[in-house]
Amino acid sequence: MLVGYARTTAVDQDAGYEAQQRDLKAAGCTKVFAEQVGSVAERAQLNGAIDYLREGDVLIATKLDRLARSMRHLLQIVDEVKAKGASLRILGMSLDTDTATGTMMLQVLGAVAEHERSLMLERQREGIAKAKAEGKYKGRARTAMAKAGEVEALLAKGVNPTEVARKLGIGRSSVYRAMKERKIKRQPAVYRPA
Repeated sequence: MLVGYARTTAVDQDAGYEAQQRDLKAAGCTKVFAEQVGSVAERAQLNGAIDYLREGDVLIATKLDRLARSMRHLLQIVDEVKAKGASLRILGMSLDTDTATGTMMLQVLGAVAEHERSLMLERQREGIAKAKAEGKYKGRARTAMAKAGEVEALLAKGVNPTEVARKLGIGRSSVYRAMKERKIKRQPAVYRPA
């Protein structure tokens, strides 16, 4: 059985997401696992695809960077797929781990891709440093801290930090950070009979 895996990093990449799924189905995949998650996020659908594999199956991805986040991750995936008695195929490179040459080429290209990503991150850091030196870089907006006033108001009413976070759509740690920066004391919870 041919099992496909498609991934994009953001929800706004719908065209690429749909193209991957279309290519996987055109390649003969009868089951496709697809997800839209960042490169470092947990990949539940990838784990599901690997769990779904049986002996003789082939896991197919359209591109190497859609599958693995690093060389170590790629080798881990290859090992998990082989442990299932299955193989891995990358459509964009015509690579198949069912052959010794395919496995070697996959490892070489994975190392090159990881090196390319490292260079890109290095250039990004240099650009940020230059922009900071020129006073042009402000960094990411602190969206949760923009709600510090609302956090303070809710806490003053006796709402607990977990509930404040839920109501405002921010992380609980952001609530505690706002409390610390504004030196807000936690109010005792208000008893409300049921």
